[in-house]
Amino acid sequence: MSRLPFLFIFTGIFGFVMFQAASLFQLFDWLDEGIRGQSGWFHVHLFVLGWATMLAMGAIYQLINVILQSTVFSEKLGYIHYTLFTIGLTGLLFGFIKAEIYWIAAFATLLLIGILVFAFNMTLTLIRAKKWDAITISSACAVLYLVLTGLSGMAMGLNFATGIWIDYHENLFGAHIWLGTIGWFGLLITGFSYKMLPMFYLSHDYSTKPQTAILLLWNAAVIVGALSFLLGSGFWMKWIALLLLAAAIVVYNIHMQQIKKHRHKRNPGTGIKWAVYVSQALAVTVIGMLIYTFFNPEQLLDTRTVIFAGWLYLSGWVSLTILGYASKIIPFLWWTHKYGKHAGKPGNPVLADLLNESKVNVWMAAMSVISLFVLVGLATGSDLVITAASAILAVLSLVYIFLISRVFTR
Repeated sequence: MSRLPFLFIFTGIFGFVMFQAASLFQLFDWLDEGIRGQSGWFHVHLFVLGWATMLAMGAIYQLINVILQSTVFSEKLGYIHYTLFTIGLTGLLFGFIKAEIYWIAAFATLLLIGILVFAFNMTLTLIRAKKWDAITISSACAVLYLVLTGLSGMAMGLNFATGIWIDYHENLFGAHIWLGTIGWFGLLITGFSYKMLPMFYLSHDYSTKPQTAILLLWNAAVIVGALSFLLGSGFWMKWIALLLLAAAIVVYNIHMQQIKKHRHKRNPGTGIKWAVYVSQALAVTVIGMLIYTFFNPEQLLDTRTVIFAGWLYLSGWVSLTILGYASKIIPFLWWTHKYGKHAGKPGNPVLADLLNESKVNVWMAAMSVISLFVLVGLATGSDLVITAASAILAVLSLVYIFLISRVFTR
């Protein structure tokens, strides 16, 4: 097995630890300053790029082999991608801390080049495989939106450095967030779930038609939402994008239940169960926000609503889904890497020995419950609840990632 995925996974875990530790020490400053300030930029990019994207890229490099039944186009390009992306991100984060515009611009460029190398490698991999279904198309669209996220971020950097297109900065900012969160993470998670959920549930003979509907609805939500920001459109275009997204999430949850119904394995793993629960909670909450903003249009882009939605989506659905899947994917990758060639020999552990499922259940449940308290605090504007719950969540998250990381010592 290639060591490339482990580079991304180890770095992603390190990024997760750094984010949680930084959140504990700088929570008050970050909350007071908001995501548009120096500390907010640092924390958001550390979370999105240093943790979630880093781990997702590592998973792609390994799971693409399972999906396509072939190797990645160029492993060397993968190492080049890792080097450029990691150095670029490190420099970018340092630039945010020091508030050095030109430092940020230089390393953001390096980061973008790394993303472009990744996109080039994945594009050639998919073209060579010639396998086009909902899984591969979702993955291709996700990578495209990641590239567009990087380009819009660079355009915002030019705003700051030169003043070019300064009147469109807010438009680019909205599109940047929408493309990165809804486009990159949304289509990547849903697309890979079409493969992983049936694999963990051992499901067969279920209909794949909902996957096409999800793919169309989710892409429509991404495109309409991004255009609404770029064109500076009003309430209705953004609300329609939210409506399309809600429809995609509902169909996605229905499809997950169909996969579960056709399972031949009762327990897919505790982390997978929690990934399903989190998706169901996302569907309920998004429908609630859709109804609420229809009757209260002025609240759609209110700062409190945006922060609530961002936390729900990124820290709630994206992060908890990745953590849930990680409890199955990381032990499998490590066991295959270390013991795969010696399977069945006396003294070698079985896959189930690497991670205690009951502990995964306890910590996933704890993180999910505390996440609800954070959302309650954001909804009510209670700084006390937000601060206390966020601090507890950071500690719980550190314990959980330590539990996952212990797999590498087995």
